[in-house]
Amino acid sequence: MKLIEIFENGFSELNFRNFLVHDSPYFKILNFNFKAGQELPIHSHQIEGQLSIVILEGEGEFVGENGASLPAKPGSVLVSDISEPHGLKAKTDMRALVTIAPPI
Repeated sequence: MKLIEIFENGFSELNFRNFLVHDSPYFKILNFNFKAGQELPIHSHQIEGQLSIVILEGEGEFVGENGASLPAKPGSVLVSDISEPHGLKAKTDMRALVTIAPPI
């Protein structure tokens, strides 16, 4: 077992920050911290697998292809094929936990 305190990771005024929480042959976990107005641009990965994005703190929106968006608030969980276009925009300071399986 290992314990990681992700709320100890901070924010940056310049760009969102991401921190590797866990990496194994089975899955990868990343912590993303956004200041209000920052975003993870829409992108996709041409591999098989899925990802989840859990909003821990703050508010924003999940964004997809052609401007589609869904609200993102604490407790929101987005599950998607990793090949499907996805991104995230922060309306307030926001923390998200991303899990990718299998890891890329």
